[in-house]
Amino acid sequence: MSPIVPIPAIDIRDGHCVRLLRGDFGRQTVYGDDPVGMARRWEAEGAERLHIVDLDGARNGVRANADVIRRAIEAVHIPVQVGGGVRSLDIARQLLDDGADRVIVGTAAAEHPEQLSSWLDALGPERVIVGVDARNGRVAIRGWLETSPRQVREFCQELKGIGALRVLFTDIDRDGMLNGPNVDATRSLAAMLKVIASGGVSTTDDLQQLAQAGAEAVVIGKALYDGRLSLKDAIAAAAC
Repeated sequence: MSPIVPIPAIDIRDGHCVRLLRGDFGRQTVYGDDPVGMARRWEAEGAERLHIVDLDGARNGVRANADVIRRAIEAVHIPVQVGGGVRSLDIARQLLDDGADRVIVGTAAAEHPEQLSSWLDALGPERVIVGVDARNGRVAIRGWLETSPRQVREFCQELKGIGALRVLFTDIDRDGMLNGPNVDATRSLAAMLKVIASGGVSTTDDLQQLAQAGAEAVVIGKALYDGRLSLKDAIAAAAC
């Protein structure tokens, strides 16, 4: 079993650090108005990587938080992966030019998977993470506001055939609920692709189960912000 990497999440809406419950924009908790300071905090606490999402961009395709995300990337010395509203190759290139280590493409990949190969060719497969957001086994899009007819496993098989290397798998029904991740689904997808797991993590046992399931990393949000799990403990558990 390889060590799993805990990745603190910074979700940004209207310039604030927030968390949504199951992706519901009407069920939001604000955790601060300084995403740049939050990025510095997680780096200081030992994070190896950060996960930043422009929630406004994810919802409507307009990257309203582009400036603050660029400043957050510049403020730290660790790699940053960025998603939310990355619906064109030009936007992906801009994020990488701004210093992002990887870009996360979700809606664009689900709606136009035939175009993904050109993204992989242009940016390199290591620079692209495909966001696979699941609701009842199907792929959700547009900031989780819509659910496509695509089945998650079939979609991931298609991604592998296109040449994608890595997915960010989120079980929406578990996101923000702190009731444990979807380990079985993670194990199934990890047999095909490199998987960053997300949704439901709240304990060190969750991290160890995901590591055993084959996930290479895990995005942690609400558990860190609510103090259910410290980043220090997460890092220590991940190294076991």
